[in-house]
Amino acid sequence: MTAVRDAMAGIGHDAVTALVEGRHGDPFAILGDHRVGGERVIRAFMPGARGVDVLAREDGSRIGTLEMAHPAGLFAGPVAAAGPYRLRVRWPDAVQDTEDPYSFGLLLGDLDLHLIGQGTHYQLGRCLGAQAMSCEGVVGVRFAVWAPNARRVSVVGDFNSWDGRRLPMRLRGSAGVWELFVPGIGPGTRYKYEIVGPAGNVLPQKADPVARAAEAAPATASIVARSEPFPWTDGDWKAARAHRQALDAPISVYEVHAGSWLKLMEEGGRNLDWRELVDRLVPYVAALGFTHIEFMPIMEHPFGGSWGYQTLGLFAPTGRYGAPEDFAYFVDRCHASGIGVILDWVPAHFPTDAWGLAQFDGTPLYEHADPREGFHQDWNTLIFNLGRNEVKGFVIASAMEWLERYHVDALRVDAVASMLYRDYSRKAGEWVPNKFGGRENLESVEFFRHLNSMVHQREPGALVIAEESTAWPGVTAPVEQGGLGFDMKWNMGWMHDTLQYMEKEPVYRRFDHHLMTFGMVYAYSEHFMLPLSHDEVVHGKGSMIRKMPGDDWQKFANLRAYYGFMWMFPGKKLLFMGGEIGQWREWNHDASLDWDLLDNPHHSGLQRLVGDLNRLYAAEPAVHATDSDPEGFRWAGPEDAENSVFAFFRQIPHGGERLLVVSNMTPVPRTGYRVDVPEAGYWREVLNTDAGGYGGGNLGNGGGAEAESADGTAWLRLTLPPLATIVLKGPSAAGR
Repeated sequence: MTAVRDAMAGIGHDAVTALVEGRHGDPFAILGDHRVGGERVIRAFMPGARGVDVLAREDGSRIGTLEMAHPAGLFAGPVAAAGPYRLRVRWPDAVQDTEDPYSFGLLLGDLDLHLIGQGTHYQLGRCLGAQAMSCEGVVGVRFAVWAPNARRVSVVGDFNSWDGRRLPMRLRGSAGVWELFVPGIGPGTRYKYEIVGPAGNVLPQKADPVARAAEAAPATASIVARSEPFPWTDGDWKAARAHRQALDAPISVYEVHAGSWLKLMEEGGRNLDWRELVDRLVPYVAALGFTHIEFMPIMEHPFGGSWGYQTLGLFAPTGRYGAPEDFAYFVDRCHASGIGVILDWVPAHFPTDAWGLAQFDGTPLYEHADPREGFHQDWNTLIFNLGRNEVKGFVIASAMEWLERYHVDALRVDAVASMLYRDYSRKAGEWVPNKFGGRENLESVEFFRHLNSMVHQREPGALVIAEESTAWPGVTAPVEQGGLGFDMKWNMGWMHDTLQYMEKEPVYRRFDHHLMTFGMVYAYSEHFMLPLSHDEVVHGKGSMIRKMPGDDWQKFANLRAYYGFMWMFPGKKLLFMGGEIGQWREWNHDASLDWDLLDNPHHSGLQRLVGDLNRLYAAEPAVHATDSDPEGFRWAGPEDAENSVFAFFRQIPHGGERLLVVSNMTPVPRTGYRVDVPEAGYWREVLNTDAGGYGGGNLGNGGGAEAESADGTAWLRLTLPPLATIVLKGPSAAGR
């Protein structure tokens, strides 16, 4: 007992009790390798062990035997030899040789800790969380987590029977980061953190905020991800990305919910995984001519019914569709097929699950303390406290993780309006004004400017797209000009106006002609994307085809005419999956799209039209290159509300190519309809949504029309099919 007593010299009873009860905040002060009175001693906490020997790491020879210093499993004793060591633990039914986690020195560098505290560490996925690595030549995992107000943090998992007493972590000073290297484990290991809050209470075990992999719901553990870089083959894509995603490039987006695009009914309705989506989704999107796939959030989320918009794992691809490297493979294969990848990303709020970010260290760490700032009444979620440097840095680092680690091409930021206004969806007295007494959320404004500046600095050519539903000025204006710095903004006003128009019976449309034209009043105030997103086909709003009035033939004709109008109207394009096949049902995240509808020529014809619209949009610079140029659009003559006809030109300024677009939004065919044009000659009909191949009646202009002219004026006499959009290409570009 004398050797044990000497080995425990200077360690008080209270400290030992705190350690064995899992309340000690500095385990390295007791455990591991120490000098006591000029003698080397080793202490190890092994609850349930019968004995512990110390072995030389180099040759495995025994250099000491530890004796029990506390019946809970604390062992201590002198060691004669110097140098690295291992422990041989004698359990009741086994003997285990293992490295001692408390034999390793400091892990994170001072610069890392400084940047974390500043909120400017943009590679947290390579710093915090679980990093599979070697330390002093020993293979294991370095764990690190930010929990500044905790009394004690332990890493728990299958490797220690989820016992929070066994592997308490070391606190790294003012940064509030806890760290520990656990030898002998690696990728695939499940883990969480057990945290003792400032009041001394043990919190529910927490998933890792910076985990890069996680169990598929409903399981909630974090998983150690592989650290080896993915073998990317998309160098050419990334080199050309800035050109592909420029404001004058064709960008047409197919929005997808990965779990319900296609389910394998012959296998119980299971989801496709990422590698199966490579084989099925990627060629489908390429064949239809879309330039991008946009996924509803694929970050880890506990409740599938949130569609991913209540995210908890901001650094982890959801385990529902495979491992992180499988998602990387999907992105790589998209790039090989000429398709960009956009991810919906949610920095506004997070769910209240006890094992997640809420009250993470026993205090409102990631969220605001005041519910008037920190609780979303609409969604029953918590709001990130972006005024705190560490939280702002955490969220921005999440964005950079997807862009840098996974080569994602763009982020579409969800619910921007809810972040910009302190009184968003709140009554008087339910919100806290800013320091000037206003409703603007100044912290969010600074966050967006910082986010967008960092993305453009670190990932040139990547896009950040705002889902912002108000008239906040300068959403896509550069930061240096006082804007928020986004690259594009969803045009929610255009979408609501035009759908409201299309849902009306044609006989009444002449009274609301402005709903289709008003978008041009502000079309160039921002860089817009025209979205027909998932939000428009859920919660009783009806599918795209069901929104259209009339019998089935008229519904399809209306939708074809609307798509033709949309694809030719200024702005980048987005269509939610199922819209291209005229799905009758509202979207259901638990069910597959109704692919059998394509046996019907009306549905397959609509799909064919969407593909042809994408190809026309990409092939004609007059349409895509002037999306942000006011000189690229001109109305063709006065408004014709009485006939519900819309006619406009898309053109390359200063004598370049020109397209004429005419939409007849009534079921009445019109012959000899006059449209004044800038030049005489033959105007070739390059698209007609009433074509028989699309399921239409095949009424049109026989391939084109010759413009008449007199007294310096030219005009076309056109046949306008019912409920249809036609596109004609001018003679200077088309020739005969």
